[in-house]
Amino acid sequence: MKKLSIIMVAIFALVACNQQQAQMQTKELPRTEVQLKAGQEVATFGAGCFWCVEAIFSSLKGVDAVKSGYAGGFVKNPAYREVCNGTTGHAEAVQIFFDPTVISYAELLEIFFETHDPTTLNRQGADTGTQYRSAIYYHSEEQKELAQTALAAANESGVWANPVVTEVTAFSNFYEAEDYHQEYYEYNSSQPYCRAVITPKMDKFRKKFHDKLKEN
Repeated sequence: MKKLSIIMVAIFALVACNQQQAQMQTKELPRTEVQLKAGQEVATFGAGCFWCVEAIFSSLKGVDAVKSGYAGGFVKNPAYREVCNGTTGHAEAVQIFFDPTVISYAELLEIFFETHDPTTLNRQGADTGTQYRSAIYYHSEEQKELAQTALAAANESGVWANPVVTEVTAFSNFYEAEDYHQEYYEYNSSQPYCRAVITPKMDKFRKKFHDKLKEN
């Protein structure tokens, strides 16, 4: 049993998103703001490691762009190492720029709740800390109402034994993450964390939502 425990600890250390190697790569970069195009809308979600969340939403028809970054905290232009230390108040998050005539905000919310565990406070799998909290940052009263409705439906679905703890709060800020975080899964799918955590989740997601996926 002792040997098994050691092995499990080693696996968790290997696959955790906030790896020491990634933190060492962190550097300060200028942040940019993506401007909305005519007819485009934006959604901001936190659902654990943004590498995975970005990969999921980037695959959807009607989604024009997804940016990984940090949202909901009190530190301006935070670095990844600061967010990983839990000292900024930020969650790892994504901003999704989408065409509502192709995919609706309600559909994005459905996928949000289906592709992570919204009942684990400040945790997704082996990734723990406030930066991994489940969060919806709404940009309008309509988004707020839709988010609250989706949260209530998730609670009533009976899918989870524990109550949903997703934070639903007004959007206040979003800082784009460092360049090496953008499209991380696309360029690093053979990396251990990607193979162990993201690929199985992507396979499950693609099977369930195959009709909503972009053509390769």
